[in-house]
Amino acid sequence: MERLKNQKGFTLLLAALVASIVLALGTSIFGLVQKEIILSSIGRDSQYAFYAADTGAECALYWDVRYRYFGVDEPVDPVPALRCAEDDICDDADDNCTHTGEYPQTLSFQFEPNGFCTNVYIRKTQDGETVRTVVRADGFSRNCNAVDDSGSSRILQRSVELQY
Repeated sequence: MERLKNQKGFTLLLAALVASIVLALGTSIFGLVQKEIILSSIGRDSQYAFYAADTGAECALYWDVRYRYFGVDEPVDPVPALRCAEDDICDDADDNCTHTGEYPQTLSFQFEPNGFCTNVYIRKTQDGETVRTVVRADGFSRNCNAVDDSGSSRILQRSVELQY
């Protein structure tokens, strides 16, 4: 009987030790899972930003090749309003585009394909008969209002540049 009384305290100590080990393991696993979730969300946001940048670059390339919208010559007549991803970009009623008609000719515009902000910059230069075009598109993982708000955090930016 005396021996059983001495072992009751040992059982309580063993239970506390096992509980603290399980708690430590659970806390470390939770920390690892939390870091993995953050890492995967950064990868997802990076992909969204890249797709937004690619959409902007492809849109500018399409309008330049198809309609000579940013060209050195007169554009194809009649010139439709610049439209990308179902958004009207440059029309007479909108000041979304900034454009200079002199060389180096530049145009920039902003739009939101699928809710993600894209800023597109087109620059044309001419050296004799050679015309060079640089299209730079910056895509973001958030909408344009969040990008313009300087207090926003965790906004990823990816860029695509075309030269031809």
